[in-house]
Amino acid sequence: MKRSTIKNNTLIILSLALLWSICSCHTATDDDTRAPYVVPDSLMNTLKVDTVKVGAITDAIKFNGLVNFNTDKVVNVFPLVSGNVQDIGVAPGDYVKAGQVLGLVKSAEVATYNAALVNAETNVQLTARQLDQQKSLYNSGLASQVDITNAQVTYQQAVAAKIAAEKILSINGNNKNGEFAIKSPIDGFIVQMNISNGMAIRTDNNGGLFTISDLKNVWIEANVYEANIGKVRQGDTVQVTTIAYPDKVFAGKVDKIMNVLDPTSKTMKMRVVMPNPGYLLKPQMFATVTLNDHENKQAISVSAKALVFDNSQYYVIVITGKKDVQIRPVQVISNNGTTAYIQSGLKPGERVIASNAILIYGSLNN
Repeated sequence: MKRSTIKNNTLIILSLALLWSICSCHTATDDDTRAPYVVPDSLMNTLKVDTVKVGAITDAIKFNGLVNFNTDKVVNVFPLVSGNVQDIGVAPGDYVKAGQVLGLVKSAEVATYNAALVNAETNVQLTARQLDQQKSLYNSGLASQVDITNAQVTYQQAVAAKIAAEKILSINGNNKNGEFAIKSPIDGFIVQMNISNGMAIRTDNNGGLFTISDLKNVWIEANVYEANIGKVRQGDTVQVTTIAYPDKVFAGKVDKIMNVLDPTSKTMKMRVVMPNPGYLLKPQMFATVTLNDHENKQAISVSAKALVFDNSQYYVIVITGKKDVQIRPVQVISNNGTTAYIQSGLKPGERVIASNAILIYGSLNN
């Protein structure tokens, strides 16, 4: 790849030198539209060519934003029992699965729940024997039906108490050592921790011990200035770029417009929701949101890379024949960084050079 690039660059330089030598033979004209020049085949084959078209004017509006969690996919894990933290098995940034143990808490409450279950199990066994005894006495004529009914009710109450004790213990940690296992309720990343080994926790703590987020999609919260408020609509498709991945463009959609201006910055918040494949976008990353504003006007358009700006004037290099090129001045209506909209100087169907235009322009002018 590198050898091919070096070879192409060398070829362009040599071709430009040849082009310059050819151009030096031409005499300058008073007209700003220059006479055509012949471009060598070796150079022409390396250039990108764009065809002039007519289309709706699209203006690119850029907003500064910040990557944030999708709060609809964020879960805070609170303590269900009081006790002392014994073992934490995760760290911020770790990916966890639903049901995975995040840490253990030594808790007197869990020990109490264990004792309650043992008592309930013992009571079930006792009431079962008492019911059998009443049935035996009834068969011998020594007990009444009321006695059997009472024994059955007592047994059923003991079974219900045992089931309740089992459920309480399963919720609060089924561990005979009096330990409560803190488990993740969802698949996601540990984005915040307010817990450490040896720490005493209580059930009335206001803050969560762990914050877990599913980063499969994220929010971009961007600032919209007053001049652009009327151009932003819910459902608009936008492009997002970041400093971390300058050559990668992410696609998103305007999910919500806050409709309230910040009193300090005088901007309105716009929320963009977007998928996050590979978890490339991290919360708190800076982002640039680009919205294409489609106007109801038609204009001649060409690749923005075809433009050359020199002495307060825009130029393009038009291919007038198979290998002939000509520098031509144009008037630009707008330029969104990708497409330039032209007021005059070009016609639909004409072809222009859309790569290394400034180098060729410089060679032709020399």
